[in-house]
Amino acid sequence: MPDVLCLGILVADLVAKPVTALPPKGGLKLVESIQLHNGGCAANTATALAKLGFTAAVSGMVGNDGLGQVLIDNLIKAGIDTRYIMKTNQAGTSVSMVLVDSSGERSFIHYTGANALLRAEDFNQESLVNTRILHIAGSLLMPGFDGEPCAEVLKIAKSQGLMTTMDTAWDDTGRWMKAIAPCLPHLDIFIPSLAEAKMLTGLENSAEIAQVFLGYGVKVVVIKLGSDGCYIQTQDSSYHIPGFKVRAVDATGAGDCFVAGLLAGVLQGLPIDWCGRLANAVGAMSVTSVGAATGVVSLANTFAFMNSSIERQEGHKWQQ
Repeated sequence: MPDVLCLGILVADLVAKPVTALPPKGGLKLVESIQLHNGGCAANTATALAKLGFTAAVSGMVGNDGLGQVLIDNLIKAGIDTRYIMKTNQAGTSVSMVLVDSSGERSFIHYTGANALLRAEDFNQESLVNTRILHIAGSLLMPGFDGEPCAEVLKIAKSQGLMTTMDTAWDDTGRWMKAIAPCLPHLDIFIPSLAEAKMLTGLENSAEIAQVFLGYGVKVVVIKLGSDGCYIQTQDSSYHIPGFKVRAVDATGAGDCFVAGLLAGVLQGLPIDWCGRLANAVGAMSVTSVGAATGVVSLANTFAFMNSSIERQEGHKWQQ
């Protein structure tokens, strides 16, 4: 059984780059490339974990269509357990049109599709057997699962001794805190982006934001800061961990790869601040290639990248 079960959204990403402006109504814009990649937080995080050398399984829902089968086939090729992925005839596989500008930043046009149909009753508890971490991947984009249904699954995982973690996606429906508040007391680690965390709390300062989530019962809050790294806060300590400097090509899935790096650090038993450094490194490597998780390398090569960067910036190596 896997180190991590990634339960969440599965998406076919159509990545177009570079997109400098949208075409006028009835017009056309040329781009250099349009590529189809596996996407969605669950698929991206699991793929990055597998590339780092850990075992991962995915649970979620796709349409009974060609895109859904491509997603599953690609996950199998990556060495990921797909037995808990369900197919539905009630909706198509979720799709994101990812518009990447010349700096690597992205905008999305998203079809929720089959992800909207996922329910707590679809969850197979056998997937938790001998699993170390349950990661909820892409909360706020699963309207049938967000909130109390997700909280019930987290309770089950906690009762079986698993660590529980969650990241979020952008909520275009405006539910925000209402959709995740029931889950927070059952989370060991909560991993929103800064933009999402601001919308969830209505606050601007990372420390104040983290305190809100800690007040709900989360044990560790990790706020993703993009190229600026991450902010980590527990009840006893806080860290701002700077990011690594790389040439960004495509930031698609960078947050999911960050999460994979964080979970890899946890699985390795690293202190939480070094989990943050590893997460920053994996996230940085991911943006150096087109497509989510394409740029992620082995754990050994990631450590080598970290050592070279830390030695260059701080004058010493990290002895993992």
